[in-house]
Amino acid sequence: MSFLWALIIGGIIGWLAGLILGRDIPGGVIGNIIAGFIGAWIGQAILGDWGPVVADFAIIPALIGAIALVFIVSLVMRSMRRADRH
Repeated sequence: MSFLWALIIGGIIGWLAGLILGRDIPGGVIGNIIAGFIGAWIGQAILGDWGPVVADFAIIPALIGAIALVFIVSLVMRSMRRADRH
């Protein structure tokens, strides 16, 4: 049950990151979950485990990490689309 809860929270974190930046994450729901998990890992590795914790995610560092990840992925995807046009 805790794994399911972690998937839900990871998906919400990824979705919020995309919503805050106004950019879609490739892959839909699965992309949101992956962005949430990887963003949480990056955010907690850099910023630590401060703030409220839900399903082993420190929400604030996880959200900051997911925002950074979504921003970087969107830049890479945009540059790949530009390269395909030329």
